[in-house]
Amino acid sequence: MTSKLEQKETPQANGAALPVVPGDCLASPERGQRPEPSDFLGPDGTGVEVVVLESRANAKGVREEDALLENGSQSNESDDTSTDRGPEPASPLKETSFSIGLQVLFPFLLAGFGTVAAGMVLDIVQHWDVFKYVTEVFILVPALLGLKGNLEMTLASRLSTAANIGQMDTPKELWKMITGNMALIQVQATVVGFLASIAAVVFGWIPDGHFSIDHAVLLCASSVATAFIASLVLGMIMIGVIIGSRKMGINPDNVATPIAASLGDLITLALLSGISWGLYKELESKAYVNPLVCAFFISLLPIWIVIAKRNSATREVLYSGWEPVIIAMAISRWDCPCPHTQPCSGHCCSPDLISPCSVGGLILDRTVSDPNFAGMAVFTPVINGVGGNLVAVQASRISTYLHMSGVPGDSPEVAPRKCPSPCSTFFSSDVNSRSARVLFLLVVPGHLVFLYTISSMQGGHTTLTLIFIVFYMTAALLQVLILLYIADWMVHWMWGRDLDPDNFSIPYLTALGDLIGTGLLALSFHVLWLIGDRDSDVGD
Repeated sequence: MTSKLEQKETPQANGAALPVVPGDCLASPERGQRPEPSDFLGPDGTGVEVVVLESRANAKGVREEDALLENGSQSNESDDTSTDRGPEPASPLKETSFSIGLQVLFPFLLAGFGTVAAGMVLDIVQHWDVFKYVTEVFILVPALLGLKGNLEMTLASRLSTAANIGQMDTPKELWKMITGNMALIQVQATVVGFLASIAAVVFGWIPDGHFSIDHAVLLCASSVATAFIASLVLGMIMIGVIIGSRKMGINPDNVATPIAASLGDLITLALLSGISWGLYKELESKAYVNPLVCAFFISLLPIWIVIAKRNSATREVLYSGWEPVIIAMAISRWDCPCPHTQPCSGHCCSPDLISPCSVGGLILDRTVSDPNFAGMAVFTPVINGVGGNLVAVQASRISTYLHMSGVPGDSPEVAPRKCPSPCSTFFSSDVNSRSARVLFLLVVPGHLVFLYTISSMQGGHTTLTLIFIVFYMTAALLQVLILLYIADWMVHWMWGRDLDPDNFSIPYLTALGDLIGTGLLALSFHVLWLIGDRDSDVGD
């Protein structure tokens, strides 16, 4: 049996065969109308029974886009096969402000407490022999934490976007994403660890002009080994968090970057302390151990490079992902997360060990060295950590939103190249503006919790007056307000210039957060000192 349309036979339950007509043929754009009934008449003029199969070619991409980030509370509206869509991409998640805030709140608080916990660890280990006799380790701590933190947060953002756009749905895609990103993070961690050790050696040598080759090799081995092991552990944790959040109906963008920040500092600092202590013990009796450890991890570098280069998901990042991390290091401050309100008896808060090579470090150096502002040391990592974590969440969300419209550089209609207005950033009805409002509202309650925690840890040595809290909150709110606005502009600007915001935006934003937060906090302390708030931390 033949007809004017190409027909295929498909079996029915009763064994009869019916011709199949593709749904595309029923209303093609060229014809502009449906075929006449006579088109389906057989040669003898009798009607034929037709089974119409809907074409999936055009509908597939639309359904995949609409189904991104689908959770239990999201209704299934992705069966609409219409391709008449406006320039704006579909919202990745039909999230309410309450659901966004609820998902962000726990990892946000966890990240803040992670900073405080890292300071507690440093307070304990600063009295170990390796920190007393190899003082460059104190320089290595903030350098390594800052560089590693950027790598972990960009990894979390990259994996969150991959999960949200369906690149980790099948076992094959998941394995490809895991192997590529784990190899990439090992390459980055090894190089970053090596650079951090060089920086520690150089800035430890400049003040007194003393250089020890044994200490330099110890720092290199400790830094590279710490970076490698920490990246391996944190990479597996991030993959588990993202897969688990998807299964639980949680947007990975809301939870991955803060968890990476909170666990990153704590795990990296604990590993660095333990590894450096162990290698220091072997320094006198087995001097060959340190160079052997350093050579072993560096010798693995070509293997990770080959794996990352062969993986299409990470090949580009292997070449282009270094610039933001290195530039961010020059912008950001190098100060350690010490929980003391006064410079410690050890070296962890010594102004001499705050790197003057970074802009934020220069501001903090000038401020902390003034005895009137000595109490600022404890609050700087908190305000900078909170601002960096919140803006990283927003940048990751906007990046995922843009990835749903295509690839970087291909969708200029959703990536305006001019600066957005503050009203469109904070007061429009789209999901990114809604999340910006939620993140901004988390600043005050979050900082109140952290301030109370710091005050309690000091056993009464820190007095938080009302005027101090007002000035501190003003600085924190202004910092996050500026960062959220810059994130809205920067992510779209990078997207329009064929740069993936997942790989480029977060290092710059967190570095700017350090710079802005340190500057605003220093200004607040200066104003408090001028008006004579002697009851607070200022000048204690």
